[in-house]
Amino acid sequence: MNKAMPTHAASESDADLSPSADHVPSAIPRPAAATATKPPRPSIHPAPVDGIALPSTLLDITPQQAGTQTLLRGLAILEAAAAGVRDLRTFGAALGTTRSTTHRLVSSLVQARYLRQVQGGYLLGPKLIELGTIALEQMPLTAVARQHLESLAEQTLDTIHLGVRDGDDVLYIDKIPGTRGLEMRSRVGHRMPLASTGIGKAMMLDLTPDVWQSLFDASRRALAGVSFKPDNRPDAQTFMQRMTNYAAGGYTFDLEENEASIRCVAAPVRDASGAVVAALSVASTIPYMSLERMDELIPVVQREARAISEELGWRAPQPATRRIKR
Repeated sequence: MNKAMPTHAASESDADLSPSADHVPSAIPRPAAATATKPPRPSIHPAPVDGIALPSTLLDITPQQAGTQTLLRGLAILEAAAAGVRDLRTFGAALGTTRSTTHRLVSSLVQARYLRQVQGGYLLGPKLIELGTIALEQMPLTAVARQHLESLAEQTLDTIHLGVRDGDDVLYIDKIPGTRGLEMRSRVGHRMPLASTGIGKAMMLDLTPDVWQSLFDASRRALAGVSFKPDNRPDAQTFMQRMTNYAAGGYTFDLEENEASIRCVAAPVRDASGAVVAALSVASTIPYMSLERMDELIPVVQREARAISEELGWRAPQPATRRIKR
């Protein structure tokens, strides 16, 4: 199974790639049979296969794109494998291809290490891991996020931050100042305790309550000598209750806990594995950041955070599907 199958003279893909009668030079008389009406091409849209659905864009091929059919089918097989398809029969049913064509495509992907054959079927191969690692290296977080930060700044007119976790702190790696004539003390390279900022708490959402408590205590120690007027820092019980609510909603607030009169709305950024790797926030002063407006900003901030996450390879969890029958 590790070698590509020999070319089949009458295989479905070969017929798709052969020159059509429309391309015969006009100077050469066509046989009468060539003018006969051609039978309709078989549909290559994916058929429903026990709850597994393939992206329609891969297989929605127009006649002008027929030369790319083999390539697109190969990509569709990879996406099917990522969705849980494991055997040749199910690959073929999902793509609408014959067994011989499916076998040839899958064998070629195994040979090129895009798939690997294991007991019971096929899994994604090591070549995809190599390419994925290179793709991540070529997409620095700040470069990927910048257009989304700018979009958020344009929508809100407020200060936008992007940060990553550095131990018990949040490290700001990008900032777009607001256009309301206000300036905040935050800057690129600035650090603040995770538990005292909205952007830091957004990176804590997946952690356990024990870790929340530990980071809350670390924040209190780090800010012990800092004067807050008025002091809006929550006690431990209030902090833990807020974190529980934030984790359920997928967002966080800063309610003047880090700087007097400054509030913010933040959301986590995830990578391909689903892990939180960064967070972004929208911040402004109380006159521009009422509690009502903060609630309105939650889906706006989450949308841009999701867009960055998707560019890093993250995909939203899909509803559970029925188990594939063998």
